[in-house]
Parts: sequence; structure tokens; C-alpha cells
Amino acid sequence: MHVVAVLALDQVIPFDLSTPIEVFTRTRLPDGRPGYQVRICAERPEVDAGAFTLRAPRGLDGLADADTIVVPGTASPTAPPPPAVVEALTSAAAAGTRIASICSGTFPLAATGLLDGLRATTHWSAAGLLAESFPDVEVDADVLYVDNGQVLTSAGAAAGLDLCLHLIRRDYGSAVAADAARLSVMPLEREGGQAQFIVRPLPPTPRGSELEPLCAWLQDNLARELTLADIAARAHTSPRTLMRRFREQTGSTPLQWLHRARIRQAQHLLETTGHTVERIAAQVGFGSPTAFRDRFKRTTGVSPQAYRRSFA
Repeated sequence: MHVVAVLALDQVIPFDLSTPIEVFTRTRLPDGRPGYQVRICAERPEVDAGAFTLRAPRGLDGLADADTIVVPGTASPTAPPPPAVVEALTSAAAAGTRIASICSGTFPLAATGLLDGLRATTHWSAAGLLAESFPDVEVDADVLYVDNGQVLTSAGAAAGLDLCLHLIRRDYGSAVAADAARLSVMPLEREGGQAQFIVRPLPPTPRGSELEPLCAWLQDNLARELTLADIAARAHTSPRTLMRRFREQTGSTPLQWLHRARIRQAQHLLETTGHTVERIAAQVGFGSPTAFRDRFKRTTGVSPQAYRRSFA
């Protein structure tokens, strides 16, 4: 039987810890046999889980003969994992054990060096910190999970369910995974990635600078078809000078800033109004609904209709 060891670190997030326990223990094969044996392992017998104290039945030795190790997130992701944990994970990886992380569990996994040179994800709000803390890891904040073969990572909270169902499908096929998904009241495949959940603030406006009035004017004129020449004329400068000033003060070009503002306004309208997609496309300055849908999906990972279903 496939053995899954869930590693409980101090300050483990209970939701992340319980997700693999519940999903894997309830997985059944076509003949009714359980698909997995699940064990909880920790460096010490008692683990601080925030609202309660967890008593782990197995020590780190329980990782050695596991087929899969799951590293749940912790409330203190930047805290370095204990040396004994690092040694246990790297030894298991060297032996060919599959290792997966949930949410901020990517941080202790990255601290072992097992993600160096690989693509990985975590909760979108911690993606910048992960990239800053581990520059050798290619961080992708837009996806629900990343499968590198032996090492896998997932985004926050519910994305742990997506990852577990993906692992079941790898191990036993789509039929068993679909059955586990039904028990979890989850689709086997969710539309889009994590990008649709990222809170995208309005593009930065340099306060007190010469660009502040121009950015305010752009925000008030999203519905207009504006070219770089139009924006430069409004700023009473040349397109080349405007490009330079925008890059210096906002980190983007005028048109990139405008597109971000338009998509953010479109998200707001999709969330708060019943306007058609065609009407919203016109309200935020896209020449055609098709162009709007393409740009929106490239930015958020889902169509405007799917975004509305999730967040309206």
C-alpha cells in the first residue's frame, strides 16, 4: 500500500495538515481497498498547531520508508526548519521518495535546497517573499500547483486539495481520483489557476510627481481609445520622454499601466454589476469583446464569465 507521511512542523496550519489526511485516508480503490496508509510524523512528540497542541504518533523515522511525504504550511514560513528535518527530507529525496508541499510548506521545502533550479509555487501573497528568500527557485504565483516529477508544490488552502487529487490520479488513475474528488465535493480539475484569486490593486501612481495628474486622467478615461501619442500629448511631452518617466516612476510603460487599470476596473465591474461582458469591454476601453476576453484571460488565467461566477 502507498504510504503517505505528513510532516508536522511547529506552527503547522491545521487546514493544511488535515487536507492530505482527509483526502488520502478516504481514497478507495475499485475493489474497496484503501489506496493509502497515512501517518503523521514530527521531530518531537508534541507540535504547536496554534489553536491546539498536536501529538504526533511517529518521529522523523516515519519519513524514511514513506512513498510520499507531504509538508503542510506553517504560520512562520521563514523560520528555518530544524537540521534534523532538513536531513530527513534530503535523505528521503535521495532515496527517490516523492515530496509535496502545501501552501507555505514550500518555504521549509525550499530551505532544503530540493527546489533549487525548479519551478515552484506557494500562496500568492507569499510568492514575493519566497522569490526573495530563495532566488534559485523559479516562483510561479499564477498556478494552483507545480509538478516537477519527484517534487511538487501547491498554492494556498484549497489548492492543497487540487494537489492531493493530482497525486491520486498519478498513482491510481482518473477514476479513483474522480471518486476522491466527489467525496471532497471538489471538481477534479478547477478552471484557471491561482492568478484569478490574486488581489490586484490599482497600478501604482507616483504621489506628488508630475505623473500623478496624468495617471488620474488615465483612470478617468479608461473607456477612450488611447495611443501612446495621445497620452504624451496630454502630458505635453514627447512619447520617448514619457516612456522614460513612466519606467522610472512606475516600473511600467504608459500602455502597460493603462491595461492594468482597465483589467482592475473590469474585475470590479464583474464583481459588482450585472453588465454584460460586451458592455464591460466597452466601459474599460477595449475595442472589441474578443480583445477584452483575451487580455483578461492572459492576466487572470480565466475568462471574464468564469471570474464572475467565482467572485460576483
